[in-house]
Amino acid sequence: MRSGDAQAFDALAQRYRRQLHVHCYRMVGSLEDAEDLVQETFLRAWRGREAFAGGSLFRTWLYRIATNACLNALERTPRRIMPQDVAQPVLASFDAADARSEPPWAPELPWLQPYPDDLLEPAAPRESEPDAAIVARETIELAYMAAIHHLPPGQRAILLLSDVLDWSARETAALLDTSVPSVNSALQRARATMRARLPSGRASWVPTALDSDEERVLLQRYMAAWEQADAAGLTALLREDALWAMPPAPLWFSGRTTIARVFDLFPITVLGDLRMVPSMANRQPAAAAYLRPHGESVFRLVSLNVLRVECGEIAEITTFSPALLHGFGLAPTL
Repeated sequence: MRSGDAQAFDALAQRYRRQLHVHCYRMVGSLEDAEDLVQETFLRAWRGREAFAGGSLFRTWLYRIATNACLNALERTPRRIMPQDVAQPVLASFDAADARSEPPWAPELPWLQPYPDDLLEPAAPRESEPDAAIVARETIELAYMAAIHHLPPGQRAILLLSDVLDWSARETAALLDTSVPSVNSALQRARATMRARLPSGRASWVPTALDSDEERVLLQRYMAAWEQADAAGLTALLREDALWAMPPAPLWFSGRTTIARVFDLFPITVLGDLRMVPSMANRQPAAAAYLRPHGESVFRLVSLNVLRVECGEIAEITTFSPALLHGFGLAPTL
């Protein structure tokens, strides 16, 4: 590899493309930026291949380059946000006079993007080959992503390296060119922020386990409710304190009662008929929504709804517009 065999280098580096892509996505919150940073990582690695002494794993060396590339990029860009970061929740007491049929879109803001599950490596047992441990902990649910983007970039890197990739404090300190006490101190602060930012009742970032069959049934009921314009059936699937956010609009609704009021003011069929297609994003159940306006024959993609499920109920819905769905490959029409 060090002798300059580009083909051998590419074959070795490509083994880690998906892992590095997820790592960069966690760091920067954007699929497009993650793709650019992985390409930059491989380019830097190729150009600096003579400096790779072989004393560390090739994977570790690539993560070092990728993390530093992300930190450099974050010096020039604002952190990724969700509607909850920039707006107060709409509550059940909102007045009908304040309601708008069209959300107040703000595409210029740096919104957190969802991640297509098709780009993830399959989960694997922790006891298998070393790389599988990274894949097995590749939980990147939106609640976790939203929380880590409240951390300063350095703390974010330390948390990801320590708690997600299982690096030791010594390894992390070496990568970031700092001391072990500094890493431990930053890690404590990062974990405290995460505890404050994670959904209520979460002791850590690991989501509540749910049987996959039960989750599929819940998603099917959710999609059927939209297609059948069954607002009562839809709200019945929600937890009492459920949230509904709509990036890129700085708009979110708090509570099942509030969401029910939205449907009272804006019936599901107000703009036309809906068809839902199952999907997955950030290892969460999701459904792509297609709208056929009244008088038209074609269903057009209007959103991707990503669900956070807790104890058999929908605790959160994040409705992303098509502009934020880079990499999902969803058909624009049906």
